[in-house]
Amino acid sequence: MRVCLFVEPHRGATYDTQLNFARHTEDAGFEGLLRADHYRALTPEPGLPGPTDAWITLAGLARETRTLRIGTLVNSATFRMPGPLSIMVAQVDQMSGGRVELGMGAGWVEREHTAYGIPFPAVGERFDRLEEQLEILTGLWGTPEGRTYSFDGKHYHLVDAPALPRPVQRPHPPIIVGGKGPRRTPQLAARYADEYNMPFKTVAETAAAFDRVRTAAEAIGRERPLTLSAGIVVAIGRTGAEAARRAAPLHVKSALPPEDPVEGSPAQLVQRIGEMREIGATRVHLRLIEMDDLDHVDLIASEVLPQLT
Repeated sequence: MRVCLFVEPHRGATYDTQLNFARHTEDAGFEGLLRADHYRALTPEPGLPGPTDAWITLAGLARETRTLRIGTLVNSATFRMPGPLSIMVAQVDQMSGGRVELGMGAGWVEREHTAYGIPFPAVGERFDRLEEQLEILTGLWGTPEGRTYSFDGKHYHLVDAPALPRPVQRPHPPIIVGGKGPRRTPQLAARYADEYNMPFKTVAETAAAFDRVRTAAEAIGRERPLTLSAGIVVAIGRTGAEAARRAAPLHVKSALPPEDPVEGSPAQLVQRIGEMREIGATRVHLRLIEMDDLDHVDLIASEVLPQLT
């Protein structure tokens, strides 16, 4: 089982906080650290000192870590144009020596768009744009050297793009399609993704989502393997009181949909990861709430990771 950590800097985290967390995550032996892509806190609090841009942050982490895989879970398709995004991701992949992963989603929090003047079309158009972006990204990165890439879609038009720079990872950095949607999401994952991620739901709901993706992959005759991963919200402790303290932020009013966190002991997290493995997950992304709580990272590293080998 491959184990990564997942964080939400929009809750309130400076770059230095994220760097300290990333270095600690790397030293503790986790495979990767992926971050959310939001421009506002999802709770009533403002998330001081304010948001940090995902790709600016990842560029910094690329130069200040050594082995940790880094990326987005997930990049909002509404925030960036696909051509410039291909340049950003390829450049950060170069800066990291080939450790970047690109999670892609359609975008869903309206108020962060209206707050910063970002267009927020209806959900159908957001998925249409996501699909075109995935086609453009894979098309640019798959263009042979010395050739150009053009695309004429409903929402994006590229003419003779030089398809540069090239990412280190070939044919491209791993693409993760994440989400709970029952129709478009499985289809996009089956066609474009290297990994499908089901975020923060029950084992039964995750199993059903995995089945939908498998069915979509079979329908198009996909042959290359598709990693299935599960997101798990984690608040564990050595005692019940410690676990309850870490779980307290999970019960604050938020725009997030209902989730199924693991609140309790390390053994409960080991059990949940085992249940996800039984339904086909080969990777988990553990969402930790407080980025200043490095003891939480150490507890998982010492009490959970050794039981997963």
